[in-house]
Amino acid sequence: MMSSEQNDFITRISAGTPAGTLLRRYWQPVALSDELEGKRPIRPARLLGQDLVVFRDETGRLGVLDRDCPHRGADLAFGRLEDGGLRCPFHGWLFDVQGQCLETPAEPAGSRLCRKIHQRSYPVVEKSGIIFAYLGEGEPPAFPALDCFQAPDSHVFAFKGLMECNWLQALEVGIDPAHASFLHRFFEDDEPESAYGRQFRATSSDSDMPMTRVLREFDAPAIEVDKTDYGLQLIATRPMSGDKTHVRVTNLLFPQAFVIPLSSEMTITQWHVPIDDTSCYWYAIFTSFTTPVNKTHMRNQRLELYTLPDYRPRVGRHNNYGFNVEEQLHKTYTGMGEDINVHDQWAVESLGPIQDRTREHLGQSDKGIIAYRRILVDAITRAMNGETPLMVLTADEAAAIQGPATMDGVAPSNSIDTYWRQVDANRRNGASWKKRD
Repeated sequence: MMSSEQNDFITRISAGTPAGTLLRRYWQPVALSDELEGKRPIRPARLLGQDLVVFRDETGRLGVLDRDCPHRGADLAFGRLEDGGLRCPFHGWLFDVQGQCLETPAEPAGSRLCRKIHQRSYPVVEKSGIIFAYLGEGEPPAFPALDCFQAPDSHVFAFKGLMECNWLQALEVGIDPAHASFLHRFFEDDEPESAYGRQFRATSSDSDMPMTRVLREFDAPAIEVDKTDYGLQLIATRPMSGDKTHVRVTNLLFPQAFVIPLSSEMTITQWHVPIDDTSCYWYAIFTSFTTPVNKTHMRNQRLELYTLPDYRPRVGRHNNYGFNVEEQLHKTYTGMGEDINVHDQWAVESLGPIQDRTREHLGQSDKGIIAYRRILVDAITRAMNGETPLMVLTADEAAAIQGPATMDGVAPSNSIDTYWRQVDANRRNGASWKKRD
């Protein structure tokens, strides 16, 4: 258990809070590239409790500005893209992607007012279908050389979804290997050909047993948690017989992402990004090591659950997460349909807007969560003291952080470590986009 003060310390993220000070030291997803397609590439965004506008100007340059016009506070998300920037419809003030005021057309001829006006802007970069912004002070850190950033556009797909709860409880479900055997339990298995783009519906490496059956029949994994230079590596093993063991390797990418296997050919890198204290978006990049990603198929799969333009779930608290008694009795453990995003949504939102951790009782299966919270508290303390926290990287440090390794397979019980490392190495080295030394 922890005190309410300790819980606030690691959950609340507005400007000036301990956790907010830490998270502003990192690049944060602020929009999908898809959101800036079409005739009017302007999107409002709320990130870490701050209201922003994200836009692409007429020449294709990206900008992220504070959303309130510095003239009289009108909403720049309704602005016009013209004449080299974003123009406020209220009095026509024009701002470029750097926040410099270019024109104040309602002022008298010869006015020098616009030269004195600068809207706060933020560094912005686009990677693998996600637009990242840096809301902190000073120079932003370098991006690590993760697989999801090394693969070409043809081999990655990005999406996001809204969760109405604090970012930390949304993240913690992803570093809890034990929950999948219960929350995502299916009483029937799909045919492998229907599994594309769906987690836990395919088979593991070197096995013809569906993942759903593995999770269902072997529901008490042994969990090993190791500190790494990027956060944590979690290895969950499930002995299946005298000579076979199911092994699943996942990662916590500090400060607020995890990297997990989707299938033998694809991984997911997923961030949990605070909108404010009581809501967040998950942003995910799906990375293929073999053939190009079928973006249309994967997008359509996810749009069955999420509505545009705000990526709100169609099935959620507002309609009881689609709960069905007969389904819970005969088909799924939750009775909430077959999309595991709905299961996760219920699990993290049912904890309340901000989980009351003074009432929780952690066990051995929660060792990943315990380890992460210790790292988080240490990093927050370092950031508050003006020190460099974990994963605030120089260019050289960033280049050294690659991968990270993930896999899901059935290993010989006497050589688990050798097996999973070789499976991961073979997949990565065999990728058509892998840079060769």
